[in-house]
Amino acid sequence: MNSSFAKGLSILEYFKEGRISGHLDDFVEMLGASKATVYRYIATLCEAGLLSPLNGGVYVLGPKIIELDRLMRISDPLLLAGSRVMHEISARRKLNMMLASYYRDSIMCVDIAWPDASIPARFERGRPMSLFRGAMAKVILANLSPYKLRSVALHQAEDIRAAGLGDNWLQFRGTMAEIAKQGYAVTKAEMMPKTGGISSPIFDKEGKILGSITFVVGEAEWNEIDFEKLRRWIQDAAKRISEAISAAETETGTAPTLRKLPSGRKALAESKSTRP
Repeated sequence: MNSSFAKGLSILEYFKEGRISGHLDDFVEMLGASKATVYRYIATLCEAGLLSPLNGGVYVLGPKIIELDRLMRISDPLLLAGSRVMHEISARRKLNMMLASYYRDSIMCVDIAWPDASIPARFERGRPMSLFRGAMAKVILANLSPYKLRSVALHQAEDIRAAGLGDNWLQFRGTMAEIAKQGYAVTKAEMMPKTGGISSPIFDKEGKILGSITFVVGEAEWNEIDFEKLRRWIQDAAKRISEAISAAETETGTAPTLRKLPSGRKALAESKSTRP
């Protein structure tokens, strides 16, 4: 990717929960570039609809984000297959469930089914979570390719140790191999106090990890629930979702990934040409 284009896009990284607007000066400080350069980046993002200007040099996320989220909701294979199965099982079992995907160096909540209101619904679509805490994260991490897992170990050794997943590469790899072999992960109170989770991985047709499906159980039920039954239910749910994704790929002849997008200025030019 063109370095200038990439630097401009990185402005979007500024926006997080609790930081929903930014001033031109904030972006200048973030990028370490001149005001004139950063203003050009911002103007391009505004033209593409990714940012919207407010008064006083303040900017917020733009309407293009909403459009892209809608497209994700109607086309993402994990969401389409996973939500249908998840909501069906959650309604039948009266258990809270969460669908998650792997996103860069974190786990992203894709959808939830939450019939038990006694457990606070702290998860929601689009919320990033730790890659190293919670059953939903660990079962995804355990099924990454050896190359990707090694890269994670090299760059995030401190986080791995803090999560108790191993003090070195061999220990970490062994912990992950054990989770991958058993086909599920169980944790307690790692993401939310007074709750436990059991998760199973979701794969595409080629066996690549896409995400995970999770039961979230309250503390009151934790010691009484039949975990063998819960394990079968969650693994069956993951299997059904994986099979649905695979069937959709076979039918359409496409993998569950976005098509290769044109880069840089070409992408922006094509965006302009398709506008009414």
